[in-house]
Amino acid sequence: MRIVLFGAGSAQFGYGMLGDICNNPALRDTEIVLVDIREDALRKVQETAQGYIEKHRLPHRLEATLDAEKALRGADFVIISIEAGNRFALWEEDWHIPLQYGVKQVYGENGGAGGVFHALRIIPPILDICDKVQRLCPDAFVFCYSNPMTAIAVTVKRKYPEMNFIGVCHEIASLERYIPDILGTSIDNLHLRAGGLNHFSVLLEARYRDTGKDAYPDLMEKAREFFSREPGFSEIWKYVQETGDIPKTEGATKRALTTVKQVREWSDRRLFKRFMDWFGLLPITSDSHLGEYMPWAFELADQRGIQDFYTFYKHALSRIVPEIGQDVHERVSYMIEGIITDSGYEEPAVNIPNDNLIPDLPGFISVEVPAKVTARGFEGIGFPDYPKAFGALLRSNTGTWDLTAEAVLKKKKEYALQALLVNPVVTDASRIEELLEVMISRQYKWLSYLK
Repeated sequence: MRIVLFGAGSAQFGYGMLGDICNNPALRDTEIVLVDIREDALRKVQETAQGYIEKHRLPHRLEATLDAEKALRGADFVIISIEAGNRFALWEEDWHIPLQYGVKQVYGENGGAGGVFHALRIIPPILDICDKVQRLCPDAFVFCYSNPMTAIAVTVKRKYPEMNFIGVCHEIASLERYIPDILGTSIDNLHLRAGGLNHFSVLLEARYRDTGKDAYPDLMEKAREFFSREPGFSEIWKYVQETGDIPKTEGATKRALTTVKQVREWSDRRLFKRFMDWFGLLPITSDSHLGEYMPWAFELADQRGIQDFYTFYKHALSRIVPEIGQDVHERVSYMIEGIITDSGYEEPAVNIPNDNLIPDLPGFISVEVPAKVTARGFEGIGFPDYPKAFGALLRSNTGTWDLTAEAVLKKKKEYALQALLVNPVVTDASRIEELLEVMISRQYKWLSYLK
């Protein structure tokens, strides 16, 4: 079995994914191929990984290369986690330049105008990888962690409908992180299912396994009091500044700083609270991601919490101590195991094409739903009675991703402009053409293909 990691030079992704593969007994005797465009970072990860394999006497075989075609020959599984350019510098442009043009967007990574520019920048290099996959290993399963997830998945599947392309995101871990403590029971006693779009998804089913009783009413009754006092990233960032310690937050299944007593009310979750009140549903994300997709979110979101999260995240990534550990970093190793063993287990969240899984959404969109994992791939679990009001919010964003895919595939600036104009967060179009020209000029290296 041959597993290829694109973006392996990243301390967060590369080391974490190597740990997941090396510590899963079902994935023993695997060829692991590390790929990156930065040779110094790649060789550092290679050296660490080879030392780990030798120390633990693992039967894995390790390669590292800058040559994507060499890496992909004979690949069974391909895992992508890449960015184009300086991640944070470009993110800040995506976020703050549209604000100057009247786009009241929250966060600017996945939704709003910022999400469009991020997608226009990152999709071409991912398509380049997929072009090579299609030519060299067309039967391989391709797992993608890069954002904006929905835009990427829609575009890849539009170009290569038969490709085994799966979007993966660890936001679903929030269910395990919070709900057992809210309900006072173990995660093993809970059956939970969420569905929607990536970073814009809600819990749809909650049941106690021991009694079969619906747990959603209990959850909604107790969640308000719980989240009103739960530490958010303002409290976490303050703790980091005071102690220098960096708690694990990304994809964590355990709560952080549970002993903190001074908490801003509804920290990170002021929009989250209104959403619960108005829609009667529990989101799986907090204000930063949740607020990216709704035109009325800007005034309601906890802007301080969002800024503190961004500051913390940037700080934390700059201070990662590279190591291959024993803890599970991401769930993709379980998915590969499910495929090679034909297990049929239920994976809580994957991004796959909407084959009437959420009936209110168009078929071309990539939805985030649970799925059965077998040797054939991923069989999505649908929600025929999807909540109408939230479905309408999801639907209002699908046109942006449709036109973003067209802009990338046809290299047309006209479609990029239209992707901005149909975006629900863009409520002032008076200077939108100038915004597009400014962003193409600032990010010319990545966006100059738009003609």
